[in-house]
Order: sequence, then structure tokens, then C-alpha cells
Amino acid sequence: MTALTPDSARKFILDNTALMAPPHVPEIRLHLADEAHELWRRTEDELTEIGLPPPFWAFAWAGGQGLARYILDNPAAVRGKRVLDFASGSGLVAIAAVKAGAAEVIAADIDPFCATAIRLNAEANGTEIEFLAGDPIGSDAGWDVVLAGDVFYDKSFADGLMPWFVALKARGANILVGDPGRSYLPRAGLEPLAVYDVAVTRALEDAEVKRTTVWRLA
Repeated sequence: MTALTPDSARKFILDNTALMAPPHVPEIRLHLADEAHELWRRTEDELTEIGLPPPFWAFAWAGGQGLARYILDNPAAVRGKRVLDFASGSGLVAIAAVKAGAAEVIAADIDPFCATAIRLNAEANGTEIEFLAGDPIGSDAGWDVVLAGDVFYDKSFADGLMPWFVALKARGANILVGDPGRSYLPRAGLEPLAVYDVAVTRALEDAEVKRTTVWRLA
């Protein structure tokens, strides 16, 4: 097995995904794994050999689909604004923000392979997105809006997120979260904006539909 590098990521993504529209956001096409469980299992098995983190970018997760749907249906939330799509994955939410008229969209993720996945997905939708490699938690580049889909799946990660979100909110940023009931979603400080029933992959989510809420940090 040949070790993957960012340079070879493009071929791997094209070989292991198909260009398709997420069920809840038909306006957008992404390079997604059409055999979700097989790619996930294979990646887990071969992680050491190929050096690929779990490919979150290969799936349209429920929180991201709900958040992208909200942005497309409520473009005023991002129109003309500087937007950070945090933990961007495939770039779905970032692409929705561009389509909704954001002035600038930055997609941030710690997985370096997301840079290639997001670039390919942006090109497929005729959009341009800047990629920020690494973890922006604790930083503030003056974003007007921070979008975050499916980020409350890990306790330590969630515990670090909320103080950052609160600080950004305090200086005037709008924080929007898409979440289908992940375990560590805060029970206070969020107000619901919309609820969607989002079709998902049973192999990954143990369900065919996840009720997903878009929240705003109050």
C-alpha cells in the first residue's frame, strides 16, 4: 500500500467517491463515498499503511446538511459577511455560504486531506473557498459568522469549543450550529432556528433519518 500524501489525495478521493448531491441539499454536489461502510472500514484497517485519518470529508453528515439547508433558505444569515466554516469536512456548509452570497468564506479543518476534498467540491459547484489548515479554536480573525456542523461528538472537544464560541459571540460574531442530537451538545445557551429530518447513511449513523436542529448561540 502506497502512503498517501496531500499530492496523491486527489486521485484517492476521485477513485473512492462519486459526485452526488446530499439528500437534503440537492443544489450542491459533492465527492462522496457511495459505499460508505466499505470506505470507512477500509480506511480504519489501512490507516497506518496509507496515513489517512478517518475520512469525515467523504460523507454528508446530518448536522452539516441541516446547516447548509438553513443557509441556502436564509441567505441573509451570511450575505455580504466574512464566514468561517469550522471543522468543514467536505466543505458542504462553506459551499452553501458562498452560494448564499457570503463576501468571504474560509473552511477550516485539522485534516490536511480536507484541503483537496474541499477544493474538488468547490470546483464541482463553481465556487472558490479558502482553506485554513489546523485548529482555529481560541483565535479570532474577525469573522462575522461562524458555522459549525456536527462538532459536539466528543466531550473534550466540545468543552473546548464553547468558551471560544462564547468569546466570539461576545465581540459580535453570530454562531450557528447544525446538530442531530450528538452526545455533547450543550443543554443551555442555544436557541433553535430550524428543524429538519435529514436522510443519512445507516452504516454510519444507526438510522436512516436524523432529526437535525440548527441552533444559534444565544
